[in-house]
Amino acid sequence: MGEKVDAEPVSGRAVLGQTLRVLREKAGKSLGQLADETGYDKSYLSRLESGERLSKVTVMEDLDGYYGTGDLLLSHWKAARLDAFKDQYKRFMEMEATARIMWKFTPGVPGLLQTEDFAREVLSGPQTTPEDEDLVEEQVAARIGRQYLLRQKPEPNVRIIMDEYAFRRPAALPKTWEDQLLHIEAAAMWPNMTLQVLPFSAGLHHHMGASLTLLWQKDGSGVAYTEGNTRGELTEEPAGVLRHRLSYDRLRDLALSPSDSLTFIRDVREEHRS
Repeated sequence: MGEKVDAEPVSGRAVLGQTLRVLREKAGKSLGQLADETGYDKSYLSRLESGERLSKVTVMEDLDGYYGTGDLLLSHWKAARLDAFKDQYKRFMEMEATARIMWKFTPGVPGLLQTEDFAREVLSGPQTTPEDEDLVEEQVAARIGRQYLLRQKPEPNVRIIMDEYAFRRPAALPKTWEDQLLHIEAAAMWPNMTLQVLPFSAGLHHHMGASLTLLWQKDGSGVAYTEGNTRGELTEEPAGVLRHRLSYDRLRDLALSPSDSLTFIRDVREEHRS
């Protein structure tokens, strides 16, 4: 009897591509017809079906509507987007997707609040070559796609503390930075969002150079995720989560109030304009 060999795991992106192709063929459409009727480029749709590209979440919403498939493609997309991230971060993102409460501290603009153009600039870097552009676009799509978490029902309760550093390192293009500041200002007024700024006047603190995220699930269980420039660490052990929660509380004590933070953001916008 031959030795049993485990099958190669199928990626979420491959499953999504197969589903797209099956739906199109079941509808009796060619790629050209689908392109004409949806407004998306034929070669782009072909690459989605082959699993070469990860689309923006809005593309899957459009195609779900086109095929009348509810949220079938969106649910496959949620799994496929994890292919763009490392294993430990995948575990964190799976838990983020079901969290009822999110607390975050970030030295920079958090991915959950980045505009597409700002995310593209952050992810590109000076060494990006034309060959890297597809990878960058995939990462942008995955990052922006995470933001659907903030509008899913029921909406999670979110608290974000941003270091003042995030507002003193503008994007290269003035329009990109203006749009990003406008988006942060709008987010600060969302009913499920509490946004605070940690000012330079607070002095040195214990999370300089690293982000901290705390997540709580519907059953009350919590996890903490810390991430620096080179690595991230997921903590699920209750004593460790409690330790991170206390450190977050100290940051919140140093931060501006939500109303003062909103004033700060608007002042930064005025400074940028002038």
